[in-house]
Amino acid sequence: MAKVIYPGTFDPVTNGHIDIVSRAVALFDEVIVTVARNPGKTSLFTVEERVEMLKESLKDYKRVVVDSFDGLVVNHAKQVGAVGIIRGLRAISDFEYEFQMALMNRKLAGEITTILLMPHARYTYLNSTIVRNLAQFQGDVSEFVPKIVVEKLKIKFGKNKE
Repeated sequence: MAKVIYPGTFDPVTNGHIDIVSRAVALFDEVIVTVARNPGKTSLFTVEERVEMLKESLKDYKRVVVDSFDGLVVNHAKQVGAVGIIRGLRAISDFEYEFQMALMNRKLAGEITTILLMPHARYTYLNSTIVRNLAQFQGDVSEFVPKIVVEKLKIKFGKNKE
Protein backbone atom coordinates (compact mmCIF):
# COMPACT_ATOMS: atom_id res chain seq x y z
CA MET A 1 0.00 0.00 0.00
CA ALA A 2 1.51 3.35 -1.09
CA LYS A 3 1.23 5.85 1.73
CA VAL A 4 2.36 9.50 1.60
CA ILE A 5 2.36 12.42 3.97
CA TYR A 6 1.28 15.96 3.17
CA PRO A 7 2.91 18.14 5.84
CA GLY A 8 2.26 21.81 6.44
CA THR A 9 1.29 24.38 8.98
CA PHE A 10 -2.24 24.72 7.53
CA ASP A 11 -2.82 27.97 9.45
CA PRO A 12 -5.59 27.80 8.26
CA VAL A 13 -6.34 25.10 5.71
CA THR A 14 -7.39 26.57 2.35
CA ASN A 15 -9.22 25.21 -0.66
CA GLY A 16 -5.83 25.06 -2.35
CA HIS A 17 -4.67 22.60 0.31
CA ILE A 18 -7.85 20.57 -0.19
CA ASP A 19 -7.20 20.52 -3.93
CA ILE A 20 -3.71 19.08 -3.36
CA VAL A 21 -5.19 16.41 -1.07
CA SER A 22 -7.73 15.43 -3.74
CA ARG A 23 -4.92 15.08 -6.29
CA ALA A 24 -2.82 13.00 -3.88
CA VAL A 25 -5.75 10.71 -3.04
CA ALA A 26 -6.13 9.97 -6.76
CA LEU A 27 -2.50 8.77 -6.86
CA PHE A 28 -1.88 7.04 -3.53
CA ASP A 29 -3.63 4.53 -1.29
CA GLU A 30 -3.40 6.65 1.86
CA VAL A 31 -2.64 10.32 2.42
CA ILE A 32 -1.64 11.47 5.89
CA VAL A 33 -2.21 15.21 6.22
CA THR A 34 0.04 16.22 9.06
CA VAL A 35 0.18 19.54 10.88
CA ALA A 36 3.72 20.65 11.62
CA ARG A 37 4.49 22.09 15.01
CA ASN A 38 6.85 24.85 13.93
CA PRO A 39 8.43 26.71 16.86
CA GLY A 40 9.82 29.29 14.41
CA LYS A 41 6.35 30.44 13.36
CA THR A 42 3.67 32.26 15.30
CA SER A 43 0.39 30.63 14.38
CA LEU A 44 -3.10 32.09 14.56
CA PHE A 45 -4.60 28.69 15.38
CA THR A 46 -3.30 26.06 17.79
CA VAL A 47 -2.18 22.71 16.43
CA GLU A 48 -5.33 21.17 17.89
CA GLU A 49 -7.56 23.73 16.16
CA ARG A 50 -5.80 23.15 12.83
CA VAL A 51 -6.18 19.38 13.18
CA GLU A 52 -9.89 19.85 13.98
CA MET A 53 -10.43 22.07 10.91
CA LEU A 54 -8.58 19.61 8.68
CA LYS A 55 -10.56 16.63 9.99
CA GLU A 56 -13.83 18.43 9.32
CA SER A 57 -12.70 19.69 5.90
CA LEU A 58 -11.45 16.25 4.80
CA LYS A 59 -14.14 14.06 6.37
CA ASP A 60 -15.43 12.89 2.97
CA TYR A 61 -12.02 11.52 1.95
CA LYS A 62 -11.98 7.94 3.22
CA ARG A 63 -8.27 7.34 2.62
CA VAL A 64 -7.08 10.49 4.39
CA VAL A 65 -5.77 10.58 7.95
CA VAL A 66 -5.04 13.82 9.83
CA ASP A 67 -2.35 14.05 12.49
CA SER A 68 0.43 16.33 13.76
CA PHE A 69 4.15 15.98 14.39
CA ASP A 70 7.25 17.58 15.87
CA GLY A 71 10.66 17.44 14.29
CA LEU A 72 11.90 16.59 10.83
CA VAL A 73 9.38 15.76 8.12
CA VAL A 74 11.47 12.83 6.85
CA ASN A 75 11.57 11.28 10.31
CA HIS A 76 7.80 11.54 10.55
CA ALA A 77 7.45 10.02 7.07
CA LYS A 78 9.60 7.06 8.11
CA GLN A 79 7.71 6.70 11.39
CA VAL A 80 4.35 6.34 9.63
CA GLY A 81 5.70 4.17 6.80
CA ALA A 82 5.26 6.75 4.03
CA VAL A 83 7.04 6.36 0.71
CA GLY A 84 6.78 10.03 -0.13
CA ILE A 85 6.18 13.60 0.92
CA ILE A 86 3.57 15.62 -0.96
CA ARG A 87 4.22 19.32 -1.44
CA GLY A 88 2.12 21.89 -3.26
CA LEU A 89 3.77 24.02 -5.91
CA ARG A 90 1.73 27.12 -6.71
CA ALA A 91 4.19 29.26 -8.62
CA ILE A 92 7.79 29.51 -9.73
CA SER A 93 8.50 31.39 -6.50
CA ASP A 94 7.70 28.18 -4.53
CA PHE A 95 10.03 26.07 -6.63
CA GLU A 96 13.40 27.15 -5.22
CA TYR A 97 12.40 26.54 -1.60
CA GLU A 98 10.70 23.22 -2.37
CA PHE A 99 13.66 22.10 -4.50
CA GLN A 100 16.11 22.82 -1.66
CA MET A 101 13.91 21.01 0.87
CA ALA A 102 13.50 18.01 -1.45
CA LEU A 103 17.27 17.73 -1.90
CA MET A 104 17.89 17.97 1.86
CA ASN A 105 15.18 15.41 2.58
CA ARG A 106 16.71 13.09 -0.04
CA LYS A 107 20.09 13.47 1.68
CA LEU A 108 18.54 12.64 5.07
CA ALA A 109 16.31 9.80 3.85
CA GLY A 110 16.97 8.71 0.28
CA GLU A 111 14.13 6.18 0.37
CA ILE A 112 11.53 8.96 0.79
CA THR A 113 10.52 10.71 -2.45
CA THR A 114 9.25 14.28 -2.61
CA ILE A 115 6.25 14.63 -4.93
CA LEU A 116 5.38 18.14 -6.09
CA LEU A 117 1.75 18.63 -7.06
CA MET A 118 0.28 21.73 -8.66
CA PRO A 119 -3.15 22.90 -7.56
CA HIS A 120 -5.87 24.02 -9.93
CA ALA A 121 -5.00 27.38 -11.52
CA ARG A 122 -7.69 29.14 -9.45
CA TYR A 123 -5.64 28.44 -6.29
CA THR A 124 -2.18 29.47 -7.50
CA TYR A 125 -2.29 32.84 -5.73
CA LEU A 126 -3.90 31.51 -2.56
CA ASN A 127 -2.09 30.92 0.72
CA SER A 128 -2.91 30.92 4.42
CA THR A 129 -1.30 34.31 5.05
CA ILE A 130 -3.52 36.00 2.46
CA VAL A 131 -6.59 34.32 3.99
CA ARG A 132 -5.65 35.41 7.53
CA ASN A 133 -5.01 39.00 6.43
CA LEU A 134 -8.25 39.19 4.48
CA ALA A 135 -10.24 37.77 7.40
CA GLN A 136 -8.58 40.09 9.89
CA PHE A 137 -9.85 43.08 7.94
CA GLN A 138 -13.37 41.66 7.56
CA GLY A 139 -12.92 40.46 3.99
CA ASP A 140 -15.05 37.60 2.71
CA VAL A 141 -12.92 34.44 2.66
CA SER A 142 -15.75 32.00 1.99
CA GLU A 143 -14.64 31.13 -1.56
CA PHE A 144 -11.08 30.40 -0.40
CA VAL A 145 -11.54 28.13 2.63
CA PRO A 146 -13.87 25.40 3.92
CA LYS A 147 -16.95 26.50 5.91
CA ILE A 148 -15.44 25.51 9.28
CA VAL A 149 -12.48 27.80 8.63
CA VAL A 150 -14.77 30.74 7.83
CA GLU A 151 -16.49 30.17 11.18
CA LYS A 152 -13.23 29.81 13.13
CA LEU A 153 -11.75 32.94 11.54
CA LYS A 154 -14.85 34.95 12.51
CA ILE A 155 -14.43 33.77 16.09
CA LYS A 156 -10.68 34.52 16.14
CA PHE A 157 -11.24 38.02 14.83
CA GLY A 158 -14.39 38.70 16.88
CA LYS A 159 -16.70 38.86 13.89
CA ASN A 160 -19.16 36.09 14.73
CA LYS A 161 -22.17 38.38 15.27
CA GLU A 162 -23.96 37.62 11.96
